[in-house]
Amino acid sequence: MEDLTGRVRAALPACDGWSARWVSERHERVEIDSGITKAPWVMEDEGVMLTVQVGSGRGYAATADTSPSGLREAATRAKGWAEHARDAGIFDMSATPFTAAVGSWSGPVARPMSDVPFAERLALLSAASAPIVGFAPVVQWTANLWSRHLRTRLVTSAGGDLQQETSMVVPLLMAFAKDGRDTLARSTGRHNGAQGGWEVVEALDLTAWGDRLVAELAALLEAPLCPSGRMGLVLAPSQMILQIHESIGHPLELDRILGDERNFAGTTFVTPEMIGSYRYGSEHLDITFDPSVSGEIASYGWDDTGASASRAHLIRAGILERALGGAESQARSGLPGVACTRSASWRRPAIDRMANLNLEPGEHTLAALIGQVERGVWMETNASWSIDDRRDKFQFGCELGREIVDGELGRVVRKPNYRGRSRDFWRSLAAVGDRSTFEVQGTPFCGKGEPSQVLPVGHASPAARFTDVDVFGGA
Repeated sequence: MEDLTGRVRAALPACDGWSARWVSERHERVEIDSGITKAPWVMEDEGVMLTVQVGSGRGYAATADTSPSGLREAATRAKGWAEHARDAGIFDMSATPFTAAVGSWSGPVARPMSDVPFAERLALLSAASAPIVGFAPVVQWTANLWSRHLRTRLVTSAGGDLQQETSMVVPLLMAFAKDGRDTLARSTGRHNGAQGGWEVVEALDLTAWGDRLVAELAALLEAPLCPSGRMGLVLAPSQMILQIHESIGHPLELDRILGDERNFAGTTFVTPEMIGSYRYGSEHLDITFDPSVSGEIASYGWDDTGASASRAHLIRAGILERALGGAESQARSGLPGVACTRSASWRRPAIDRMANLNLEPGEHTLAALIGQVERGVWMETNASWSIDDRRDKFQFGCELGREIVDGELGRVVRKPNYRGRSRDFWRSLAAVGDRSTFEVQGTPFCGKGEPSQVLPVGHASPAARFTDVDVFGGA
């Protein structure tokens, strides 16, 4: 938006500071659902979030009407909320001043999705799903491509002016097969999102995935149920990303630790006193916040309040060092955090959110990880998950499992599941895979906040081995 600063200044009533965050996004999706080609879906959205400071209070108001009158009306509403917060609030928001940073940042794109005709996208989906169509046990399948192009600009009364631009692509190929016992799913995984353009789709190689899905569904239909008992567990990156997300990412959100999310998203077993000394996992657990990874789905230069984003350890050698909290939560708590105050759209004020949360690689090849297991199961691609509102007790299921016997991969098993408690599970981490096992993935569907906000979260991880895990089949 041209001359955003001047237009906002002209609309604002008297106040002690302000920011305006303009957001423009375009979403596109093409889909073939069990042989039915759906009409391409396109959505465009644009608006401005105004933040106004009055004394110790801060208020917010958003508008899609960016005319002078629309901006004036939103600014007046924001000031009213700021005055209310000044009179009734319990935290002095002037402790987190508006950014003065100036700059621009953009994510990687080799071939923009806007350059790829819908017909070319659908032709790829049709070719990728052809093997699935010919496999009789399949009762339902989907092939789709979703993309988003996002532009933002943040200007402030302190002279800040930050512009960012990203493109995101989320491919999916998924099929369900049925026999007399179960309905079984196999997919590319619902967390293959990445920043970029058509090159993201090409790298996934959906055509090869079609053949792979059919072969693995055929094996699953003949497979026995996953064995039950306490045993070794090796998780592929396609499952590790959900394990990291649910039992490390959400528990470490600082606003949740402070109690802000208890009404909707729940609380956490982590307390402020734990930060700096708590043993979250074994010495093999190294978790970093890293929005600088090129192509990871939640990479950025600044968070949505203008805080500069850089790599930081949250957990080092198993010890919890810092939480996922932005400038406001850091000021409220006096605890270290990161630049992770993020918003899902122009309609929502930014709150503490995960971004790119990664498990750093170790030193073991995949063969070495499996070779260390006397009795256990290999699991890949998340199928289901459940975790309590303290992010403590959990149960996860995967699409595909294979027995491990005396250090060797054995037969395929269906419906592999495991359960545990976050602390005990991460303390049972016995070995972490090296760079050869490392994959960068991400989900576009992380929900949090009230009213709800859904936005992309990146996770990168190698394969990993755990000991003495409660494994079971079914459900």
